[in-house]
Amino acid sequence: MAQVYASAGGIDYAGVREIDQGQNRALFWGCFIALITTAFGFITRMFLIGEWAKEFNLDPAQAGRLAGIGIWPFAVSIIAFSLVIDRIGYKTAMVISFLGYMIWSVMGVSAFYVSRGGNKEGAYQMLYWGSLILGLSNGTVEAYINPVVATMFNREKTKWLNALHAGWPGGLVLAGLITICIDTFAKTTPWSVKVGMIAIPAVIFFFLLIRLTFPVQERVAAGVSYRDMLAEFGIMGALVVGFLVVLQLMDFFSGSKAFQGADGTLAMWAKMLFMAIGLLIVAGFAAYTKSFGRGFMFFMIIIMMPLATTELGTDGWITKIMEGTLKDVHPGWVLVYTSFIMMVLRFFAGPIIHKLSPLGLLALSAVLAILGLLFLSGAVGLLMIFAAATLYACGKTFFWPTMLGVVSDQTPRGGALTLNALGGIGMLAVGVLGFPYIGTLQADKKIAAIAATPAAQTVPTLVQNGTLNSAVLEDKKVYEIIPYKTVSDTKLNAMIATLPTEKQKEINDAADHSAQKALGDMARFPMFMLACYIILIIYFRSRGGYSAQVLTGHAAEDKKFTGGVAGPIEA
Repeated sequence: MAQVYASAGGIDYAGVREIDQGQNRALFWGCFIALITTAFGFITRMFLIGEWAKEFNLDPAQAGRLAGIGIWPFAVSIIAFSLVIDRIGYKTAMVISFLGYMIWSVMGVSAFYVSRGGNKEGAYQMLYWGSLILGLSNGTVEAYINPVVATMFNREKTKWLNALHAGWPGGLVLAGLITICIDTFAKTTPWSVKVGMIAIPAVIFFFLLIRLTFPVQERVAAGVSYRDMLAEFGIMGALVVGFLVVLQLMDFFSGSKAFQGADGTLAMWAKMLFMAIGLLIVAGFAAYTKSFGRGFMFFMIIIMMPLATTELGTDGWITKIMEGTLKDVHPGWVLVYTSFIMMVLRFFAGPIIHKLSPLGLLALSAVLAILGLLFLSGAVGLLMIFAAATLYACGKTFFWPTMLGVVSDQTPRGGALTLNALGGIGMLAVGVLGFPYIGTLQADKKIAAIAATPAAQTVPTLVQNGTLNSAVLEDKKVYEIIPYKTVSDTKLNAMIATLPTEKQKEINDAADHSAQKALGDMARFPMFMLACYIILIIYFRSRGGYSAQVLTGHAAEDKKFTGGVAGPIEA
């Protein structure tokens, strides 16, 4: 078979047989379908969060934790595989991701029947641990698809990473339409069917990719050392990862009796153990790399955390949030509609990026996301809701892949690590902080909305000094460090049971519609991102403008890239 070389101009097909070009096209589409599979896992779980919350009696923050367990493990696997993927090979990572999807399918489907058998706790545990495996599989997929595409198209990374990541909204649309059709036309279909259908795209990408050869990553082909790759991420990046990992470990083991103290909360020795693990992560990077990391990379990491919460956090909650507003329309249509817009726009990202530049596109996207979230938080009526959703969709479309493209453009020496670690930190942040935080926002809005209703104010024991009586509230904490209050529906219903039916309906309607208001508070995240993008635009203009860095060679004794060494694509 003829060799395909990664040169300064990207993929060089000169003199390559048609069969080799066909393989590279198949490789791209196999990666595309693998990303569709990750979307199947995400949207089916998000559509079911509300149903699971009722079935297993979960409050918003607890439901957010169940949502998050399918998100944050993504970060663990994408970062872990990025450290070793150049050694074990992309195909190995692909096989591992496929096996994970099969395991999740079996556990998710089994959970339904265990629940129907009366073992609610056992069913919940199967969903919880199965979601963990699903999250790990999703991260493994992105650990190999991102560097593969960035290597094949190393002169147009942002364009092709946007095209690749059209697979994410594409999967949301496809799985969303299937789920909505089931809910509309086959309402008696068990939710196990929605969980298990992820096996279909998983089998497709597995048999498509298992026969193909994967490329050598750009960093490896250029001869950049493993230590230099880690140095791009450095101590500053490790600090962020260590902090988020500590929070997640505290949450993950807080429900285990083996890690609890006498008061039923996480024992002090356990907290100290988890903090020690976080410090070891940082110390390990410091000892090995002896580098604080690129300041630019750290700045992008800071931006990525609110970005992930803006996009995935909102997407994850949007269906449940809209349940109380879209009474006669399946609330999932909002996510499907915005995902369709994303899919189309990402396929045609090239001309837009050429016109605005990657950073200009990100700044414009932040503005649209701000306006969209503010508009969506107060939109009333089907037409206004979808008009607001259109604005929000246009805003969020280019966030994720363009951020990956900018980091890959500016830190090519970081190879798979800097490219994938950015996405990993984003997923870790939204799973650890974003989902529970949005849940607490909804809890706050529900309290305020009920207290503001005239019907509730007629009950002296319910509303006192303009707020709800603590008798109907429950005190809770996220990670035992972030306190919040939530309404006890059981206590509320008992207190308003003597009210006329129309007044009870007024209170319940206010509670149902309250979650939508939380979207307005979410606009603070793209506001912060916009300020950061403006800073980056000013910075690059002071240096002559934005341009991508391309690795063309490497000398062991000289860290400057000046040559023209080509690296083989064949693994």
